[in-house]
Amino acid sequence: MYHVMNGAQQSEDFNKFKSQHVAVILTPTKKVTWQVNYYFGREQRDVAPQLNPTFASLPTQPGLSTDVIVPEPGGRFHALDSYVTWLVTDKLTLAAEADYAINRVQEFSVPSRVTGGAAYARYQFTPKFAMAGRAEYFSDRGGLFSGVTQALKETTFTADYKLAEGLLMRGEWRSDFSNQRFFLTDAPDVLRKEQNTATLGLVWWFGKEGGW
Repeated sequence: MYHVMNGAQQSEDFNKFKSQHVAVILTPTKKVTWQVNYYFGREQRDVAPQLNPTFASLPTQPGLSTDVIVPEPGGRFHALDSYVTWLVTDKLTLAAEADYAINRVQEFSVPSRVTGGAAYARYQFTPKFAMAGRAEYFSDRGGLFSGVTQALKETTFTADYKLAEGLLMRGEWRSDFSNQRFFLTDAPDVLRKEQNTATLGLVWWFGKEGGW
C-alpha cells in the first residue's frame, strides 16, 4: 500500500509539504499475517496557531494557523512500525508489535526518539465469552508524543460477552505506569506515577454477515 497525506495527527494542513506511507503485508501461512509500515515526512508547523486572537494578521477562525514561523522548520519525522498476528487455534490469537520513531524540528536539531512494543493474546472460551490481555512499553525520549521524557507501560484486561446476536458487552481494566509523575490527580498541580481506569461498554452491530 502507498498513501500520500497532509500529515499525521493534524486537524488542518499546517505546512506545504506532504507526508508518505508505505506498507508491505505478508502472509507466510494462512494463520500468520505480518505487516511492516514506514511513514515519513516534514511534520513541523511552518505557521503558528492563534488560539484567541484579538488581532489577526489574516482573516481566520480561532485556532487556525496564520503566523509564519521564521526560520521555517526543515526537520523530518520517520516512523517504522511492524506487527504480526498468529491464529494459533480457532480459539487462541496472539499478536506482537514493535515501533521506532525519530523526529527533528530542524535538520540540525537534536532528535526526539520513540521506541515501543506490545504483546496481545485473546482466547475464545465459549461462543459467547472471550478474554484478552495486552501489555505495552513506550519510551518517549524528548517527549515527542507525551510532552515529557519518560518510559510508559500499560497492561489491559478485556472480557467480551455476547448478549445476543449483534449485541456485545465489553468490560475492560487498564493500568498505566510511568517512571515520571505524569498522571493527573484530584489535587491541583499534584501528579502521580500510575493511573487505573475501568470501562464498560455495549457494541451493537447489524447487517448481513459473510459474503454478499
